[in-house]
Amino acid sequence: MNVAHLSIGLILSTLALTGCERPASPPSEPPHTHTPGDGHDHAADKAAPKADGHEHADGHGHGVETKLGEQTIDGLTIVAVREGEAKAGGEGSFDCTIKSETAKVAAVRMWVGTQDAKGSVKAKAALEGDGWHAHVEMPATLAPEMKLWVEVETDKGTRSLAGFGL
Repeated sequence: MNVAHLSIGLILSTLALTGCERPASPPSEPPHTHTPGDGHDHAADKAAPKADGHEHADGHGHGVETKLGEQTIDGLTIVAVREGEAKAGGEGSFDCTIKSETAKVAAVRMWVGTQDAKGSVKAKAALEGDGWHAHVEMPATLAPEMKLWVEVETDKGTRSLAGFGL
């Protein structure tokens, strides 16, 4: 075998390995670390506290809390809080605490829209600590008259409804 044949063989081998028709294999990612303040921490993904220090069962916080108000209706005192932004067409995160001297809360449902819930999706809230938490589907368009509605069902079968401006 002469040098010319060897050179041609090397060139053909190189072209075969680097040809444009063959997809390049993705580079393997080495393990990575994060520095404080870089906005990402895998440990925090597992149980990040909310702005007030509470954790959610879903393992993360939802942003700055905005108190929407407090109402007393049918012997229930309901305090509603929005967490983070609630944008049209997205998802809103809401908490509420409910106190009653006469009944136990059996279920809580929340939605954003009109009082009759027409065109809205009701979300069943989950009990978390001493409050209730729900992720609510936001309407595609938020009209000024739309509110967060909190429907509380007690162990006695009564349902009470309170509306809070967003």
